[in-house]
Amino acid sequence: MVKAKKIPQRKCIVCGNLYDKNDLLRIVNNKDLGVVIDETGKLNGRGAYICKNEACLKDVRKNNKLNRVFKQKIDDKLYEELEAYELK
Repeated sequence: MVKAKKIPQRKCIVCGNLYDKNDLLRIVNNKDLGVVIDETGKLNGRGAYICKNEACLKDVRKNNKLNRVFKQKIDDKLYEELEAYELK
């Protein structure tokens, strides 16, 4: 009997639902780069996860969720990148 590899679960910081790690968008606070979108999911630093659906991508800016998660002021440019990400 072959064991299936477990897929790690992560919680969206906006809606609070659990999803497979691969289905979420990772935002990371990297020591060298600052707060950036981590498409590889492998950058060092504190990470936060957001659903790739339109509602969560819009609400993250409206509620300043990233400011609270990373305990710092997040540049508007990152929020604009997140809103544009839904088009990809």
